[in-house]
Amino acid sequence: MAVRSQYEELARQLSAVGAVKRGLARMLPAECPAGSAAVLALLREHGEMRISRLAELMAIDMSVTSRHVAHVAERGWIERSPDPADKRSRILRLTPAGHDLLSGLNQRVTELFVHNLADWSDDEVGQLNTLLARLRDSFACRGPGGCTPGRHVGDCRSRPVADSDNDVHTRTPV
Repeated sequence: MAVRSQYEELARQLSAVGAVKRGLARMLPAECPAGSAAVLALLREHGEMRISRLAELMAIDMSVTSRHVAHVAERGWIERSPDPADKRSRILRLTPAGHDLLSGLNQRVTELFVHNLADWSDDEVGQLNTLLARLRDSFACRGPGGCTPGRHVGDCRSRPVADSDNDVHTRTPV
């Protein structure tokens, strides 16, 4: 186990990651803010779903989720169709235009990392990816009924965490 000062430094470093996230947000087109990009990315990753599930994955209030959904629907990036199981509900799904937008956003993000990490070796980028995935994994299952890192039960990594305000997985826009 690391000494306390290493955890304190980790907390400082993770707080500073906000600068990276702000840099990523600045490269998003004005018509597709981070919340909209998150909606699209989650629909691509998880497939069609009800808005209630989307709100759960985003770990935000339904009213905020509804505004994000309305924004992307108005631009034709998603479609809302009646849920066959419950006609009062709507199923959200990406449109071809939404897929195209995400492809462009992914390319922009990739190029931003290529540019800013040009002095990193492939091994260093791989290590960072591995360690960030492990960090996320270590937080994914905490809370009531959660499991321990590296020993997951069922779909624990896909369900929301009790304190999901810090869930980096659902906050990543693209």
